[in-house]
Amino acid sequence: MNIGFVGVGRMGANMARRLKDRHLQVTAVYDTNRAVATSLAQELGCAASQDLSEVTASADVIITVVSDDNAMREIFSGSGDNLLVNPRDKLFINCATISPGVHVDVEKLAQKAGAQALEACMASSITQAREGTLYLMCAGSEEAFRKAEPILKELGSSVRFVGQSGEAAKVKALVNMVMNINTAGLAEGLGLGAALGLDLKMLREVFSQTGAASRVLETDGEDMQNREHTCFFSVAHAAKDSGIALELAGSVGLDLPLARATKKQYDQMITQGLGELDKSGIAELTFKDRHKHSGDHV
Repeated sequence: MNIGFVGVGRMGANMARRLKDRHLQVTAVYDTNRAVATSLAQELGCAASQDLSEVTASADVIITVVSDDNAMREIFSGSGDNLLVNPRDKLFINCATISPGVHVDVEKLAQKAGAQALEACMASSITQAREGTLYLMCAGSEEAFRKAEPILKELGSSVRFVGQSGEAAKVKALVNMVMNINTAGLAEGLGLGAALGLDLKMLREVFSQTGAASRVLETDGEDMQNREHTCFFSVAHAAKDSGIALELAGSVGLDLPLARATKKQYDQMITQGLGELDKSGIAELTFKDRHKHSGDHV
């Protein structure tokens, strides 16, 4: 099958590289940043499409990795050019973390146009995208999942089908909500430890061997200590995803105070111009003599 990509930022580009390495045929890439798309197309030896409809025309399977609900709606239902121009028998695999209802709407639009759409939400980061070890949660029709599965298994070491359209997006929102809460909690623990004069390497080791252990401790603990916030998962995306979870909570009448407090911290970072730091940058709000306390920008 010929494969096209829409959205070739950090994740999309590395997924395309992975498929190329696995000898799958990537025929076209598209991004609103034309320079990024052109550079990747040259690297992969494929077309840098000028229009979304060109991607659909040149591929059997189109993988989308866009930023938010608005971007997702635009690529599928924007006036004039969009992906659903002559899409009959095409398969769209949508990997962005967006609101569940948008995934449902996109599936309906695709089906009405004679195509299929599948959610394939990712609970991993850039390194895993490049290595083909993503954790993928998929939802939609089982027929679409079976059709997509051979490609997904080249991208992910774990590929799970979790139910009908919208379900994977719900699961992903909860994964990121809990991850964000854990990240904020770790930053507060290390920040307090630093203020008390404790050896942070020792403290991280103790955390890892006790009830304070977490996946976030493994990925972010040392970075928080060393102020190394090179972006793998941005503050801006953390705020967006916690917001999706809070909207879901509101829809069922639940109050989630920890999720609210965490989102407030990430929103504060965006306001302070720190939105493109990695989520580990939340430590800049908790360690004394860092940004919040001294105006020291990372």
